[in-house]
Amino acid sequence: MKIIDWYIIKKFLGTFFYAISLLIVIVIVFDVSENIDSFIKNQAPFMAIVVDYYIVFIPYFINLFIYLFTFISVIFFTSKLAGDTEIIAILSSGVSFRRLLLPYLIASLFLALISFYLGNFLIPKTNQIRRVFKNTYMEKLTKDNEKNIHLQIRPNTFVYVESFDSKRSTGQKFSLEKLDGQRLVYKMMADKIKWDTAINKWHLKNYYLRTFDSLGEQHIEQGKGMDTTINLKTTDLYKIKERFEEMNFHELNAYIKREKEKGSIVYKKYEIEKHKRLAGPVAIIILTFIGVALSSRKIRGGIGLHLGIGIGLTFSYIMFMQFSTVFATYGNLSPFIAAWIPNIIYLFIGAYLIRKAPK
Repeated sequence: MKIIDWYIIKKFLGTFFYAISLLIVIVIVFDVSENIDSFIKNQAPFMAIVVDYYIVFIPYFINLFIYLFTFISVIFFTSKLAGDTEIIAILSSGVSFRRLLLPYLIASLFLALISFYLGNFLIPKTNQIRRVFKNTYMEKLTKDNEKNIHLQIRPNTFVYVESFDSKRSTGQKFSLEKLDGQRLVYKMMADKIKWDTAINKWHLKNYYLRTFDSLGEQHIEQGKGMDTTINLKTTDLYKIKERFEEMNFHELNAYIKREKEKGSIVYKKYEIEKHKRLAGPVAIIILTFIGVALSSRKIRGGIGLHLGIGIGLTFSYIMFMQFSTVFATYGNLSPFIAAWIPNIIYLFIGAYLIRKAPK
């Protein structure tokens, strides 16, 4: 690579890490002021606050704002290059505009890889530590469901539990039904169901089984206790706020596969999260090219105007992402389309701006 490539890459990454570092300090100060009452009230140890909450909070925060600060960093230092007529000098020396984009591409690929690793592997690990601290000293992330829990654990197989105590792993008034089309072929009922950690099975108390053969004949079995294996986990019976935060890429895929095999629609929120983790790093590259195209022209208003336009575009990207996520979660929009449609739209915007950029 040429000297100018290293110069642009250093400016790009230097501006990005400087800006994100300053903001991390500011956000931590505001977060401390907001949560200090909870820390004092719940007697959170000082070292736990520093190590288990704020240090592990840094990767999460970087990945949360990496798109915005990549864009702002590109616009900031590229506008300065344009304002000092350095862009004009580079282009006048015979370097094409496409060639000028190469160091931006390299730097944005580097940040995209960081984002992919943070979002899919590192942050799920640090979130496990942060969420334990949060659940202990700030807010309860685990909450028992309301009464009358209905679940589908396999295609045409349904479970009902009147109530479930997550601390004791015990449910009251359990029933399991299997259907063949509209016809009931199997029903299991029990007064009480409890997860036995020693044998990794469910224990049914005062159970009652009904099976129906092809002729409609009914067979009944009952007893005081029975251990059985069911495609049901204790975590299916109580709420864990934003559980996907603790799942890495492979665990997320496994959970989605399991929920699809059960015929459940719960997987949609997790599939959206999966595609967002993939689409996010790509957005860094797209927004980088948009930033270069916007700020490489020397105009009246300089950096201020470029930053204003850039921040507006970035927030519109975030808004598109939120809208599409809502439509996918509560509507019929595909999770894949919901996560990728903002990238597709801004890819066309970027292509248009690069085409119109000064050559």
